[in-house]
Amino acid sequence: MTAPNALNAIELLQSQSLAMIVQDMLERAIVSGEYAPGEKLNEVDIATKLNVSRGPVREAFRALEQAGLLRNEKNRGVTVRVVPLREAEEIYEVRAMLDESVARALAKRISPDTLKVLKGIIQSMKDAAKTHDVTRYTELNVQFHDAMVVGVGNTHLTDTYRRLVRQLGLLRQAAIEAEEDAIAVSAAEHDKIVQALASGDEEKAVALVREHVAHGLARMRRTHEQGLPAAGKAAREKAARA
Repeated sequence: MTAPNALNAIELLQSQSLAMIVQDMLERAIVSGEYAPGEKLNEVDIATKLNVSRGPVREAFRALEQAGLLRNEKNRGVTVRVVPLREAEEIYEVRAMLDESVARALAKRISPDTLKVLKGIIQSMKDAAKTHDVTRYTELNVQFHDAMVVGVGNTHLTDTYRRLVRQLGLLRQAAIEAEEDAIAVSAAEHDKIVQALASGDEEKAVALVREHVAHGLARMRRTHEQGLPAAGKAAREKAARA
């Protein structure tokens, strides 16, 4: 027979694991645009949809609020966070500095394994570009830059970068889907970055990364000026056709 304290520990572990699963599912839904910026999230509805109790959903809400993806306001409840333009610009500025440092480090000592991973992602990006799969491309974009950071081998840098760019997920997809050629252009930029890293051309890699981030920021600004939501246009159109 399992002791009561052991049972409590198992239940706690199961609850925490379930909360992390719910958090991951919600984050994917937010980044893909299934839940748009400003949209209210109902704890009961999500628990029912995912067939879980309300506890893990509540924990997931709390974690995503800390990550900057959700807001919990009195008398309004939990909503997908709307990132102001100025804050988005600041995030891009910091991201540019980190990306340039990462590119510089990788150009000096990129491992064969990291290079293989990046090339594999590039091929998947090209496939997504052919079918104009915005959601898939957005996921691959995150994977690409995450793989670059992980390739440096600095866990503190990786943690800092991940916390920063999670909020860009609220902006990235709309900026990509708003312009017809954005995916093809972005995929080509990633390919050039990998080529520069593979050849060990530090200055070229840094310049390409700087240009890539600048283009992303410009797309985000144009999306904001056009009054498009920060995410969700393609997802809602797809849902409407279903």
